[in-house]
Amino acid sequence: MKIENHTFEELQPGDSQSLRRLCTQDDLLVFANVSGNHNPMHLYDLDGDGDGQPEAVAPGMFLGSLVSAVLGNLLPGAGTLYRAQSLVFHNHAHAGDELESRVTVTDKNEKDLTVTLATEVRRLRDDALILSGVAVVEAPRRKLNYSSHDLPGMIVQRHRHFEKLLKRAEPLAALVTAVVCPEEPNSLGGALLARSHTLIEPVLIGDPGRIAVAAETLGADLAGIEIIAEADPAAAARRAVALVHEGRAGALMKGHLHTDQLLRAVLDKAVGLRAGRRLTHVFVMDVPGLAHLLMVTDAAINIAPDLRTKMDIVQNAIDLALSLGIEMPKVGVLSAVETVNPDMPSSMDAALLSKMAERGQITGGLVDGPLAMDNAVDIASARIKGISSPVAGRADILVVPNLDAGNMLAKQLTYLSHAEAAGLVLGARVPIILNSRADDDMARLASCAVAALHHARGTGQR
Repeated sequence: MKIENHTFEELQPGDSQSLRRLCTQDDLLVFANVSGNHNPMHLYDLDGDGDGQPEAVAPGMFLGSLVSAVLGNLLPGAGTLYRAQSLVFHNHAHAGDELESRVTVTDKNEKDLTVTLATEVRRLRDDALILSGVAVVEAPRRKLNYSSHDLPGMIVQRHRHFEKLLKRAEPLAALVTAVVCPEEPNSLGGALLARSHTLIEPVLIGDPGRIAVAAETLGADLAGIEIIAEADPAAAARRAVALVHEGRAGALMKGHLHTDQLLRAVLDKAVGLRAGRRLTHVFVMDVPGLAHLLMVTDAAINIAPDLRTKMDIVQNAIDLALSLGIEMPKVGVLSAVETVNPDMPSSMDAALLSKMAERGQITGGLVDGPLAMDNAVDIASARIKGISSPVAGRADILVVPNLDAGNMLAKQLTYLSHAEAAGLVLGARVPIILNSRADDDMARLASCAVAALHHARGTGQR
């Protein structure tokens, strides 16, 4: 975006400019560290007033900085310097609020080349006045312009969304989980790590000798953990499914075997774990800089899903989002465009899924599409395209056209945006935890927490 300033000579009373900004929890963390103000009233995971709820109230000077951003960027713009600023606070803003800061020229002083402007910040959802005041600034004398893309950026790396999931799962009883072929350090280590956090109680099914070697490599003690001997991976997968039928396991976890070996046992028509819907995969992702969890589906099982399969993909993802505490999940069905194009099947499917949700054929969430990636996750992009939708710019769930697109998207978020990804297969009688050998400890813990929360909702534990 090109930004051009307004010199003292150009400014006139009545000139006005504004900026909109979604106040995020990351904003408040960054402001706390930059300013040194660590008042718990302003931090998302702290309770500053003892009422049992985190406040995440935007600091007054953070709100003041939103006014400063309009002055420094737009009106008068580059070259502006403060002389004075008064602030009156009328209301509180919180993380999650979209705010608009506005300045309006009220007077010019030819003697000292200062400009007086009325300033305010409003909350957009109800037009509540949050802040008002008066600014006196030295206006620029020289014309300047620059591109916003030339400015440095910053991303907060702390994975707070997964930390919240772990905290949410803490009160639950450990989920008994059949771990299939945990015969190398990564797969065994993930199960043992989740056990140490009381997320799961693993039952290890596989070759006892290989499991023992993996434990020795980790320096882990397997005392008190049940081990069921099954040297053949296919037999181990079938035994895990049998444990579910016997009521001895509430989840499955993939160890050191191919995914199709595990799913073949799950999908067995006679003794499998089919539950009426297609099996679908969801990545639950903690993306740095994003104000909420992001779910990507389907990126691992259904290669080229038809419309009926996409219905199950969407419904499974909504059900999981509800399990994670998202009250009304917003589903963005992705295509390359945001308009329906008969020559682009993904746009047609997206429109039909949106209509199905409107008619009650998909329940529990808001579904909209087709949406391109930019206007699914970025409010400003949605506005530029003229898209008015409760989902556009705010999607919790991204439904991709096919496995290729989903796999690429999930890996781009992981390796370029440094996101953490928890993987779960849905649509069976129990959740199935799929971890990758590349997953770190947080991703493994989050996968188990997601499974525990989903199982708990299905069994009415909370």
